[in-house]
Amino acid sequence: MSGLAMPKPDDATMRRRDEIVADMRIIVPGEGVVDAANSMRAFESDGLTAYRQLPLVVVLPQTVVQVSRVLKYCNDRNIRVVPRGSGTSLSGGALPLEDAVLLVMSRFNRILAIDFPNRVVVAQPGVTNLGITTAVEQEGFYYAPDPSSQIACSIGGNVAENSGGVHCLKYGLTANNVLGIEMVLMNGEVVRLGGSHLDAEGYDLLGVMTGSEGLLGVVTEVTVRILKKPETARALLIGFPTSEQGGQCVADIIGAGIIPGGMEMMDRPAIHAAEDFVHAGYPLDVEALLIVELDGPGVEVDHLIGLVEAIAYKNGSTTCRISQSEQERLSFWAGRKAAFPAVGRISPDYYCMDGTIPRKELPRVLAGMRELSEKYGLGVANVFHAGDGNLHPLILYDANVPGELDKAESFGADILRLCVKVGGVLTGEHGVGVEKRDLMPEMFTQVDLDQQMRVKCAFDPNHLLNPGKVFPQLRRCAELGRMHISGGKLPFPDIPRF
Repeated sequence: MSGLAMPKPDDATMRRRDEIVADMRIIVPGEGVVDAANSMRAFESDGLTAYRQLPLVVVLPQTVVQVSRVLKYCNDRNIRVVPRGSGTSLSGGALPLEDAVLLVMSRFNRILAIDFPNRVVVAQPGVTNLGITTAVEQEGFYYAPDPSSQIACSIGGNVAENSGGVHCLKYGLTANNVLGIEMVLMNGEVVRLGGSHLDAEGYDLLGVMTGSEGLLGVVTEVTVRILKKPETARALLIGFPTSEQGGQCVADIIGAGIIPGGMEMMDRPAIHAAEDFVHAGYPLDVEALLIVELDGPGVEVDHLIGLVEAIAYKNGSTTCRISQSEQERLSFWAGRKAAFPAVGRISPDYYCMDGTIPRKELPRVLAGMRELSEKYGLGVANVFHAGDGNLHPLILYDANVPGELDKAESFGADILRLCVKVGGVLTGEHGVGVEKRDLMPEMFTQVDLDQQMRVKCAFDPNHLLNPGKVFPQLRRCAELGRMHISGGKLPFPDIPRF
């Protein structure tokens, strides 16, 4: 796996594989257990396909009771478990482990309740993101967070990664749209956090779980809020001679107090790839393309379009198209939504990064990425959620060329270091997983990481859930309380110790 260090397989677990598989078949009968190597190939990686490994066994439960029994069984026998949704994660968060049960939640695929008066949907975690919108759109509602993979990614996976999308600038990430969850702890206990109400008292454990990347528990039910579709939505397609001008336009739009429904940016390589793939009518003579969507009452949208158009021309835009129909608006977005597969047509492989920066640093970071591209001799296509500074550089490489994957990984790591250097963060929505795991010390001190580890220990004291992810080193909870002796003397010797 390209030299990626993962937890050493537990020999005792490996020796008991046949017994574990047989017991899993009792807990999840029928076709819920997959143990043949060829059949498990479909689960050997997630969306970060550079890393792949077969699990010990694949288990696909259908009921909360089955999930609870699987986790309790594994907890009692010290067997590791890796939760998995649809497998669209781009950070290796669902990468299997050789000695771990891969717990796949895709059979939890029903919508349990739709409450239009209270604008709430209760869904099982295997329901796709787009599936929620499809279930409520006949009444004029939709679910706001819309990752590019929304046709395939599951709502449970969205909770695990705190996923965003092109409309997260105005309507928030998953964390801003999830009201409650049901989850199963590693010891088999079933817990409910939040509910159909807007706010809950006490500690924000729902916030802790959202974005926890499968390290704290397994989600078995999700309650989300749905929104009424806006009266009007129109988009502007704006081209610029340089990416820096496009970046400045983004900053000026937000600085003017305008919060678009979505604001996305693409550079020349991404523009050409998307246009060749989708034929959305993108201008090909620009270096940067900005898509700005404005929604709300028609009069307000018309007024804001005029303001945005003026800001764009002030920043040197050379082209500005305004959608005149719903079909045209959707065509503007079609290219952006298809940017990832489109780039796949111009390069044998690409490595999709995910970092977030302050908007004002966009020109500096884009210039820095061009320098890094020259340094590593690899191309890069940029698509990003410009409004909230969430970058998605796509590093182009060929895995068949010896050493190119390593170069791509080093290039990506330097991009993330640059993001942190300018005041940003390692991830905006893809998560840490294994991809950014060893970069965590770039952003957090050891004290910070220890405090995060204590939260992990409170939920999973034996570190059996998704080990080897997020934290740069695998440690036991007991190590957090170790006493450090200096010069043979105890610290604070006057304190009684038990």
